[in-house]
Amino acid sequence: MNINEAIAVLEAEISDPNNGLPFEVFQFISRLTPLVNVDLLIKDENNRLLLAWRDDQFAGQGWHIPGGIVRYKEDLEARIQKTAQREVGSHIQFNPEPIAMNQIICKHETRGHFISLLYECSLSSDFIPANNKLSAHDIGYLAWHNSCPENLIKSHEMYRKFLK
Repeated sequence: MNINEAIAVLEAEISDPNNGLPFEVFQFISRLTPLVNVDLLIKDENNRLLLAWRDDQFAGQGWHIPGGIVRYKEDLEARIQKTAQREVGSHIQFNPEPIAMNQIICKHETRGHFISLLYECSLSSDFIPANNKLSAHDIGYLAWHNSCPENLIKSHEMYRKFLK
């Protein structure tokens, strides 16, 4: 099989890149090119932070800022709202100008290079995370924090100055 045939096979597996890629194709592409993602610094009017628990082979274990990878031909505003719905379960208010842009290069090959845009977002202090029977150290568990927790995932240490 030549390279053009191999590309044709991959493309045949992708029904609509605007909706994301099949897992295996995404993993392959993430080994070849940087990914652009949005991170959502969500605070309430009491200056509390909404963080999610994470535990996986790429980021490790700890609290993290909700975030999502931009899809093909998707504008950033749409990704911000889709990420908020998916990870937080709510529509959010946000400043359309990112407050930080960072490059993350990890030791692992898969999902090893990101351009991360940090957006200042807000939710009402009345928002109570649903958590759907998750406990405090289950992946995706959401909690309000009065200050930045010590056990922030390593790749989000660059945001600690914003998490006061």
